[in-house]
Amino acid sequence: MSRKTFYALCAAAAIGAASFLPSLLPGSGTDVAHAGSNGGENAAPATPVNADALVKRGQYLAAMGDCVACHTTRGAKPFSGNYAVPSPFGTMYTPNLTPDNATGIGKWTSDDFYRAMHDGVSKDGSYLYPAFPFTSYTKMSRADTDAIFAYLTSLEPVHNPQRANDMPFPFNQRIILLGWRIMFFRKGEYVPDTAQSAEWNRGKYLVDGAGHCAMCHTQLNPLGSPYNGSAFSGGLIPIQNWYAPSLTSDPHLGIGGWSVEELSQFLTTGVSDKGVVYGPMADVVHNSTQYLSASDARAMALYLKSIPQKKPAPKPMQFEVSEAYGEQLFKDGAKIYRASCAECHGDKGEGQLPHFPRLAKNQSILMHSSVNPIRMVLNGGYPPVTAGNPRPYGMPPFAQTLSDREVAAVVSYIRKAWDNGAGAVSPQQVNELRSAPLD
Repeated sequence: MSRKTFYALCAAAAIGAASFLPSLLPGSGTDVAHAGSNGGENAAPATPVNADALVKRGQYLAAMGDCVACHTTRGAKPFSGNYAVPSPFGTMYTPNLTPDNATGIGKWTSDDFYRAMHDGVSKDGSYLYPAFPFTSYTKMSRADTDAIFAYLTSLEPVHNPQRANDMPFPFNQRIILLGWRIMFFRKGEYVPDTAQSAEWNRGKYLVDGAGHCAMCHTQLNPLGSPYNGSAFSGGLIPIQNWYAPSLTSDPHLGIGGWSVEELSQFLTTGVSDKGVVYGPMADVVHNSTQYLSASDARAMALYLKSIPQKKPAPKPMQFEVSEAYGEQLFKDGAKIYRASCAECHGDKGEGQLPHFPRLAKNQSILMHSSVNPIRMVLNGGYPPVTAGNPRPYGMPPFAQTLSDREVAAVVSYIRKAWDNGAGAVSPQQVNELRSAPLD
């Protein structure tokens, strides 16, 4: 979809806003783990029982939401902002969340902060870009957003003026976000499902709210909103060029073959007998999920295991190779694998769990998208350092030692060998991914 088409759609929706009121779904329940507030515009601030406890609670929730990842530039003070967020619509720079009066949130109130989290509207009344996941945070209780605000305002103030966004017209005009909001944003705090257990409800609250897992694990449409019909079915992360796999209960496409215990361990350590985390998810585990309490990790795993696979994610376009060329790549890839990969991953792709993942029947290898295995061979990487895995084993990069064709060959081999049965990989796709950003 062209930018002109996008602008036309947003403008049309904005014009119709005067006569159309979106269904806002105001929440009326409470957080299943602790007292919350009624939803809606006038949710009352939480009454702090103990200021230190509130700050500690906020620190936990801020970690759960991985706030530090998008609000910290490498080498700068945490939460001081100006982290570049590239998108198909331009580059945005995140705001300073420290309590500096001039450049941060020092003059914000808890009402201002709740409005940003719940409504997606800044202190000055401007609409926030949906790169900030307010579409998920709206489900959080007032008590939880107040706790995060208490934590952020307890930090040392950092003076760091925000850089202007680098976005072309019309995307630099926030008024067009009115159209986007009418089409895609439904605000309201989470209302527990009385037919489900408290643990399941807690998991859904965390996954859909603070964790905002759908932001990466659901394919986005051309307007930057998730395809709700294929929620959690996986998707290519724009610009970053990593594929976030399906989190549905499908046994072939998703996590249906994982136990609750395996998934909980994976969230908190980054490793399990089913796989090892790399790429953007490694940062999520390092900054966020490793700090989950055992009960919250289990609740999230329990809920994720219950998500049905409604529709598969739209398949990303990628280069295809002929059957004959694919057979030749497979033969050449077998030689490369034996020389460079078998020592760690085994002659039959069985791996050495949990540190060297198996490649046989590995779902990250079998997905339609071959982005992840190509990037791992090119760039290598380490799982995150976590309390449960303090000395992770790494994957060396092969970008400097293997040509595009050789990388395509070995990835084609592991995608087809040991009854994996996935398609061959084109050298052209490898070449495109050589220049992909590393974080």
